[in-house]
Amino acid sequence: MKRTPARKPAANPMRAVATTTHKKAVRKRPKPKKSNKTSAGQLLKYSFLLLFISFIIAAGYQYRHGFLYYLGFKTNKRIEALTKEEKKIASLRLYEIVSRHKDKVFGIDVSHYQGKINWDSIERKTGDFPLDFVFARATVGVGSDSEFNRNWRHAGKNGFIRGAYHYYRPNENSLKQAENFIKTVKLGKGDLPPVLDIEKIPSEQSMDSLKSGLKRWLTKVEKHYGVKPIIYSGESFYTDFLKKEFEDYTLWIANYSFFEDEIRKEWLFWQFTDKGSIKGIEGPVDVNIYNGNVSHLNELRLK
Repeated sequence: MKRTPARKPAANPMRAVATTTHKKAVRKRPKPKKSNKTSAGQLLKYSFLLLFISFIIAAGYQYRHGFLYYLGFKTNKRIEALTKEEKKIASLRLYEIVSRHKDKVFGIDVSHYQGKINWDSIERKTGDFPLDFVFARATVGVGSDSEFNRNWRHAGKNGFIRGAYHYYRPNENSLKQAENFIKTVKLGKGDLPPVLDIEKIPSEQSMDSLKSGLKRWLTKVEKHYGVKPIIYSGESFYTDFLKKEFEDYTLWIANYSFFEDEIRKEWLFWQFTDKGSIKGIEGPVDVNIYNGNVSHLNELRLK
């Protein structure tokens, strides 16, 4: 009997599908990138920090002598042992400026804002802050300073080289202001040239009109005293408004900047602070440096 070959069992279709189907690959989620804003913010933060540290280092180096003085390393003295005159210049900037100008001459300027000055108490030649000259405000526009006569008299009596200045009011007649100064101030041999103080922008006239008025005041006063007046002003005011037309005049410049610690060659006088402390004067007072020694200052005085 012939045997028929046995059939292979049919393949399970479900199994076939299972064997032919591949598992999907599981993708890893990418790590979120750091925000550019965060990086930029950190960079800005560190930049400011570095700039601040650089500023501190630069300031410390610039005023290192003042710091050493204050800490007692320069003079080997404790703060409690400093003299009265030394305490007046305890401010680091003031001391630094004074120490850099030992070959120059120091002085003050006063007005009724200092009240009744005790001139006999002012110590002229003691410590690191000798005083040789005084400028007193004489007139204000067409008015006068209530303390001028007293300050003028006592400054001369106490051996100061003295000078007088006029505070210019832009909205008042320039010639009347000049006449007022001439009537009030009797300059004589040994006195300093007259000074015109201009520091206010006019509210009722143009800058060109102001400059014309200043020129009239300067011309009239120069003709009367026979000497060219000095111009006093803030550095910015002078540079912005006056420099071009008044470059022929000698300058007394006010600049209290932390970074200004040397008198410039073009300044005849430098008012470097309005916070000076002087025995005999209540409250702060302006302190000035003359750009030369006493012999040079004597040459400037009226003959």
